Amino acid sequence: MRRSTRGQSLLEYTILVVIIIAALLTMQTYMKRGIQGRWKESLDEIGDQYDPDKTNSLIMHRIESNSESRVQMIQSTLNGAKGYYTMRSDASSAKETKNGSVTIGHY
Repeated sequence: MRRSTRGQSLLEYTILVVIIIAALLTMQTYMKRGIQGRWKESLDEIGDQYDPDKTNSLIMHRIESNSESRVQMIQSTLNGAKGYYTMRSDASSAKETKNGSVTIGHY
């Protein structure tokens, strides 16, 4: 009779473990949805996010650049020897402007 008690208690523990695992697997879906709902709620509190379907942007860039280089060849005598050397000067200026607008939302 003692053997049947051991088998019965082993069977009871097995059934208990199966019920706990089934309960955890069932709750997994609800826990995931709850976490995702909290994430969505937190992100909605931040505000509008970038959406290419709801974004209208018009930005113009304008770049102007001027550059000037001068090379001058000079003849000279150094220690009695005649020769040539060059002298170079560079000047450049650049101007960049950016203007426009970005609208997020329905346009």
